[in-house]
Amino acid sequence: MSRMCSRTEESTPFKLWGGRYSKATDHVLSRVNNSLSVDKRLFSEDLDGSIAYAKSLTDANLLTQSEFKVIRYGLETVRDEWTKGTIKLMPRDEDVHTVNERRLIEIVGPHIGGKLHTGRSRNEQVVVDMKLWMRNAVQDILKQLRCLIDGINAMAERHINVLMPGYTHMQKAQPVRFSHWLLSYAFYFKEDYQRIFEFTKRMNVLPLGTGALAGNPFNINRHQLADDLGFKGVTSNSMYTVSDRDFVVEFNFLCTLIGVHMSRLAEDLILYSTKEYNFLELSEEYTTGSSLMPQKRNPDSLELIRGISGSVFGQHCGLLMTLKGLPSTYNKDLQCDKSGMFAVYDQSLLSLTLMTGVITTMRIDEERCLSALSYDMLATDVAYYLVRKGIPFREAHHISGEVVAYSEGVKIPINKLTLEDLREVSPIFDETVSELWNYENSVEQYTVVGGTSKISVQEQIKLLKEFLSSCE
Repeated sequence: MSRMCSRTEESTPFKLWGGRYSKATDHVLSRVNNSLSVDKRLFSEDLDGSIAYAKSLTDANLLTQSEFKVIRYGLETVRDEWTKGTIKLMPRDEDVHTVNERRLIEIVGPHIGGKLHTGRSRNEQVVVDMKLWMRNAVQDILKQLRCLIDGINAMAERHINVLMPGYTHMQKAQPVRFSHWLLSYAFYFKEDYQRIFEFTKRMNVLPLGTGALAGNPFNINRHQLADDLGFKGVTSNSMYTVSDRDFVVEFNFLCTLIGVHMSRLAEDLILYSTKEYNFLELSEEYTTGSSLMPQKRNPDSLELIRGISGSVFGQHCGLLMTLKGLPSTYNKDLQCDKSGMFAVYDQSLLSLTLMTGVITTMRIDEERCLSALSYDMLATDVAYYLVRKGIPFREAHHISGEVVAYSEGVKIPINKLTLEDLREVSPIFDETVSELWNYENSVEQYTVVGGTSKISVQEQIKLLKEFLSSCE
């Protein structure tokens, strides 16, 4: 019978759960059930958790000190094999936990190695592995967020005097500082950083020591186990513990939000780097050429960042859909949690690194930014001028709109209208109106916290520097 038609595999001497079985597993189920290609990434965390658990068993007098030393030696030997790439994987190893336990028993023998799993389930083991891995993963994300914020802040400070159009609804709205626009994204990423930082504290609770669902009957000290593994507390319900993947959902969501923010920044940068805008030029390191049109410099780095954000979001949604219909405690559906978690991390870190490179190497065209301003963008300043003369804002807004309409009707730029022209609209206007037609003056009036005046932008830069210092 061919391999494709065969219903079962040959029996294997090493199954963690095979004692009550008389038939071998169907070969297709074995392939679907095998998660080693994904979760082997957790080999070190799995060994850390096993060493700490062996210590707990020793403290509970279920292992002798000499047995603990033998198990620790065996597990460190397995770690060395993984690290050097000499670990031998067997066709029927189901996952990283199976590999590590199999190798331990092969190294130290079944009499001692077989005691490690006393009272422990893979249900809890996989959760502790994932949390240990995630603690390191979020630190990588946080570090790269700091680099991105720092890069944005430095670019903003370097170009603080550059003025450009600010847009709403993709239309020119009011003059702003280039740095003010760029810093808006730094504050998005600052919020991302703070959310992830809070998450690191919330998820850092030990799941190990809860068994398959009912708990651990051997009186191990979970609080000491938490201390040994660097957790700040222990979970309080074993059934909740083995089925909980909310920490993965939250991690995926936080990375999705970062991806959304990077995608929006990428979109702005793509637009601003086109010939139509030409506010900035992307470094050749972060663009590619066309296979047909020699003149092209395509912003592929930013387009890829924009595209990757959709993939990250898809992974987030995928896990939520896996969880939504599950009954309580552990179900095998949860084996699908890790591939998305790893992909989200990899793609997010890659995108953050790429965006940092784009930001820190781009060139700003100050003259082009300034020349893109137009005096009709000061129509709001006309309304503010009237407000300062005692006119209610709604009336001032209406008068300013009439001035714009008059300018368009006579086809004369708003700043070229004479005082007599303006007085045809409202007698409130006087000679001081000429002071409005200055972009720098317009920008400098926004001195309140969060505004686009130079002093306000300098304060934003200072706040971000202080924030970055506090993160070190």
